[in-house]
Order: sequence, then structure tokens, then C-alpha cells
Amino acid sequence: MPEDEPQPARRRRTRLYALTDGRTAAPHTVLSMDTTITAAIAEDARGGLPTEWQDILAMCAAPGGLAVAEIAARMHIRLTPMALLLGELADRGLIHHRPPLEGAETTNVHLLMRIRDNLARI
Repeated sequence: MPEDEPQPARRRRTRLYALTDGRTAAPHTVLSMDTTITAAIAEDARGGLPTEWQDILAMCAAPGGLAVAEIAARMHIRLTPMALLLGELADRGLIHHRPPLEGAETTNVHLLMRIRDNLARI
């Protein structure tokens, strides 16, 4: 390519092992792909955090939040490293996490039948 032609913009991407400090398992908090994540700190308190952490916190603003799988997809990071990274954020108190349904709700046959019946009506 000649020197006077503009170079295509390249997005700098942090290596996955750097984001997770080389860990392959979460130290304390283990998150599933359908766990809902919301930011636990205000926007003005995110200044000294790594860029990827700031991006995650910005997209998970309260009250809604996002699922772990959706965050991974938007950040273009595989699910396992994203779950580790979010576990690190949870251990540091930067995010809140909650399962979409409690265990008792997912094993309730009557609830599942109502959901099935309502979906069939749509």
C-alpha cells in the first residue's frame, strides 16, 4: 500500500488472557450465560477502570441490565472469558447479578405449562 493512502482503522483489542489475568475458573462468583448483570457503581466512579470494564458497566446500566451471553456478544468476547471477567467485576462489587428465574420457578411444572399454553395462543 502506498504511504499516502489512508490505512484502515483497526480496533485495539485486549488479549483474553489479559482480561482474565490468565485464569480459567472464577475465584468466587460463578455466573451462567443467562444471569442478568447490572452496574453497581455510578457512571462518574468508573474513570480509573480498564476500558473493557467501563464498556461493560455502561451497557449494563440499572435498572434493566443485560444477560451474560448478550454482553459477551456485544463485546465480541467468548462466553467463558466473559463469565470470568464478570465474576471478577462481581467479586470487586462493581456489578450486581441475579438469575433470571429462581430455581423453584424453573422446576414448577404448572408454571412451565402456563408459559407453554400462553405461547401457543400467540
